[in-house]
Amino acid sequence: MDLETVTPEDFGRSLTGIGVNLLSGDVRALAGFLSDMFGLTVHRLSDDFAIVRHDGMMMQLHSDGTFGGHPLLGLVPESPPRGGGLQLYLFGIDPDAAAKRAEAAGHMVLEQPADKPHGLREATILSPEGYAFSPATAAA
Repeated sequence: MDLETVTPEDFGRSLTGIGVNLLSGDVRALAGFLSDMFGLTVHRLSDDFAIVRHDGMMMQLHSDGTFGGHPLLGLVPESPPRGGGLQLYLFGIDPDAAAKRAEAAGHMVLEQPADKPHGLREATILSPEGYAFSPATAAA
C-alpha cells in the first residue's frame, strides 16, 4: 500500500490490531518532533493529518478540528500536557542518542536513559504537547 496515495477509505479498511491516534493542536509540529527526535517516517503530512511509521507499526495524528464532532475532543485539556498518563514505547531506537537530540532541541527529557530491571535501556521524552515517548533498546 502506498501511504502517500491510498484513499482514506482504503487506508481505514486496511488497519488491523491496535491503532494509536494522537489528537494534536499542531500536527506538523508533532510530526516534526517524531521525525527529528526518533527518526520515525511521516506520510501524508498536512495541517490536519499524518501517518507515522516505526517498523511495522503505524500511528495517526489528527488535528483537533478533524475531531470536531467526536465526544473525545471535549475531554482534551485546554493546556498541556495532553498526554498525561500515556507512555508510548519506541522499541529499537537508541535512548541515549534520542535524549541528546531532545536536550539539544530544548525538549524535556523527563527520564534520562537508564537500564531498567525489565531488561530495557530506556528514556522518556515529552513532546511539546506532553505526550511521553520512550525510546528503548535491550539493556547491555
